[in-house]
Amino acid sequence: MEEGDALAAYARALAADSFGAQRQAIAGYAAALDLAPDNEVLAARALEEALAAGDQPLAVRAAKVLEARNKLGPDARLVLLADAVRRKDWRAAGLNADRMAEDRVFVFTAPLLHAWIAVGTGKGDPVAPIVAAARDPLATAYGAEQRPLLLIAAGRTKEGLAALAPLIEGKEPRAERLRLAAAALLARKKARKDALALLPEDQPSFARARSLIARGKPLIEGDLAAWGISSFLVRIAADLRGQEVPALAFNLARIATFAAPRNSEAWLATAEMLAGRGQNEAALAALAQVPADDLLGQAAMDRRLSLLVENGNAESALADARAAAEAQPNSPAAWTRLADLFAKLEQHREAADAYGKALQAIAAGAESDTPEWALWLLSGAELSRAGDWERGKTALQRAYTLAPQQPVVLNHLGYSQLERRENLDEAERLIREASKLDPDSAAITDSLGWALYVRGDYSRAIELLERAAKGEPADSAINEHLGDAYYSAGRRYEARYAWQAALIYAEAEAAERLRAKILRGLHPELAAP
Repeated sequence: MEEGDALAAYARALAADSFGAQRQAIAGYAAALDLAPDNEVLAARALEEALAAGDQPLAVRAAKVLEARNKLGPDARLVLLADAVRRKDWRAAGLNADRMAEDRVFVFTAPLLHAWIAVGTGKGDPVAPIVAAARDPLATAYGAEQRPLLLIAAGRTKEGLAALAPLIEGKEPRAERLRLAAAALLARKKARKDALALLPEDQPSFARARSLIARGKPLIEGDLAAWGISSFLVRIAADLRGQEVPALAFNLARIATFAAPRNSEAWLATAEMLAGRGQNEAALAALAQVPADDLLGQAAMDRRLSLLVENGNAESALADARAAAEAQPNSPAAWTRLADLFAKLEQHREAADAYGKALQAIAAGAESDTPEWALWLLSGAELSRAGDWERGKTALQRAYTLAPQQPVVLNHLGYSQLERRENLDEAERLIREASKLDPDSAAITDSLGWALYVRGDYSRAIELLERAAKGEPADSAINEHLGDAYYSAGRRYEARYAWQAALIYAEAEAAERLRAKILRGLHPELAAP
């Protein structure tokens, strides 16, 4: 009778799953597992669905069934390890880490897991397992990043900072991530001065972290060892996702939330992967786990708004962003978020007004993650798109005054005048300066080529536009510019080929113009802006 009941519960769970009723499906799998606790097929399915739904108790139950049948894969083993870590059962965590060493693929994780477990127990040298795994290239590679964090977490700050120094010399994402992680650990250890020293004041991406540390707000919540293991799993998940292994990447991200439920990085990674699966509602639920005042609270809010828009709930997104901005009238970040959303929805005047509010907050002394010059640039661009060129130009000039060496500012101010066919000498000068500062930018190369085209130098214009198109072959505007230049130089066949390439990615107004050019050729009213 129980077997039949289990089968019926399993069938109901499968049916609910097929209709996207995840909550009912999970309840069905749990009920079926109650009735058939030794069924490994059922346990495997229950584990899969528990990870998808974020149901840790069911995931642990299912993993234990599979363990008893010796059918536990490495990600399922990590479910048990995460459960032990969350309960601070370091002995059980260590035993599960030992079993990870038996897996041919995930053997590299064992020394890193043991290292963080040593932090949790407070016994032994946390770096010793990494040193012992020196012959494993993956363990060594991940160990190089984990070593300074482990040392700082263990209270060996001087050694940790020395190990960190060569890893953060550049400005690539890895260096930024390590700076933030180390600063968070130092702040947790009350080494506020050392923490702030890792976060340069001239890098806007560190502004929020600096502000939180200066106010004594923790960047890491909960147990340090659990945070370390969770963050390590997120790191592996990101690498697996980049290697096109999405299912395993998702499982590791989800397990990272099991190990440290207050690790916002794990929730963001999980949300991103859920969104990649098209499970936007589940992604929104994951993002809701990140508190607004968390270091990553703004990033979570930004992603939430973009998901709402993708779901067709633009009005809800605007309402949320507007409410957040009005609740924090002195927050440049809140107004910038609202402005970005207006811009995405092509509500240009409203976007410009919101950028203006962000600038007012900065003028009143508020700190901003976004540089002031960038906000003037964005404001100018939106005013121009709204048809208010005079105010737009003034805003762009203000951006130029604040950041005369920023290629994007030089290019935008120059090109905006170029497309209106005004101040052509000044426009070309600005674009040339931008090109000197960033010679590899296809967008800037396109602008310079177009400046030469507007002034009738078709030969040199084509040379630059061809280079720009080679750098960004899918850019519609660049290909249209190249087509216009070819046509004006008498190269009609090549012109139509370039226009056809532009048409593939063109938006409505440009697409109509391109079709007309392909059909009738270039006429003054059909010229690209």
